[in-house]
Amino acid sequence: SSPGSGKTTLLTRTLTDLKGKFPLAVIEGDQETSQDAERIRATGVNAIQVNTGKGCHLDGHMVGHALETLQPQPGSVLFIENVGNLVCPAAFDLGEAHKVAILSITEGEDKPIKYPDMFAAADVMLLNKIDLLPHLDFDVERCIEFARRINPAIQIIKVSAKTGEGMEQWYQWLTLNRQSRLIGHPAFAEGANTAEDTRHA
Repeated sequence: SSPGSGKTTLLTRTLTDLKGKFPLAVIEGDQETSQDAERIRATGVNAIQVNTGKGCHLDGHMVGHALETLQPQPGSVLFIENVGNLVCPAAFDLGEAHKVAILSITEGEDKPIKYPDMFAAADVMLLNKIDLLPHLDFDVERCIEFARRINPAIQIIKVSAKTGEGMEQWYQWLTLNRQSRLIGHPAFAEGANTAEDTRHA
């Protein structure tokens, strides 16, 4: 997702609304500063900041070390917020269960065909800031057509982190995918002490 797409605002709203329903944790990637991790921790959810310096993305090694420190609870949904760009993060496997692309309507509807690798790799695209549609010349259907031209299987959810529109559908997607990951998992079937995280980037 690009800088300014609203991903941290969307994430903090998600954490606030879902906190208490199941365990949550966040790995926050940025080149510098810990501002986003501080915003996330203000929701009461455990988060760790990973600064990449001149690097344009997180990698599996960074995520592995962050997990050792974070120690998510069994059955957690672990969100990995990568560095904000639509190029580098698409090419690196972080061990996540799903990739989530966030596209703001302020960015233009042609982003999926300009940056196809990100949308080809994503399981779901959150089309964010739809509350601004009355004020912008943005063709939603054309954007969706571009995304599905690149990835016919991609799920698209239109949301506004500001007004809450569409967020319930996003939460349902998260909940159903978490449940499917935990079916038959020995940590829950037999009371073991560890569980595989459901990770989203």
